[in-house]
Amino acid sequence: MSDIDFPYGIDERGRTATTDADDHLRDLIAQVLFTAPGERVMRPDFGSGLLTLTFEPNSVQLAAATQMVVQAALQKWLGRLIGVEEVEVDAEDGTLSVTVRYTVLRTQQRRVDQFTAPGSS
Repeated sequence: MSDIDFPYGIDERGRTATTDADDHLRDLIAQVLFTAPGERVMRPDFGSGLLTLTFEPNSVQLAAATQMVVQAALQKWLGRLIGVEEVEVDAEDGTLSVTVRYTVLRTQQRRVDQFTAPGSS
């Protein structure tokens, strides 16, 4: 079975583009990471608020809080699909990157994926 690819697109046949289960799971994580609460009309609490935290003054406390907020959002929205082990957030030279270590619950496969915020240089 195929899942709809994110971001939405059209494939070479003129149909909705699809993707495999592993890429779809990665797409879901990216949506949780980079969606701000209040952005989705029917799910106003969906997302992590990660992008708004990047404009705060940098500190050890902010880094720890950001990691906790992101990890909690991933557990809340994707906890039935993944077991989050660790989240690392780095903001350097205008680029926000997030590394997520997790286990795919369906297969028990451990994965590490890195995400870069849309619009980061």
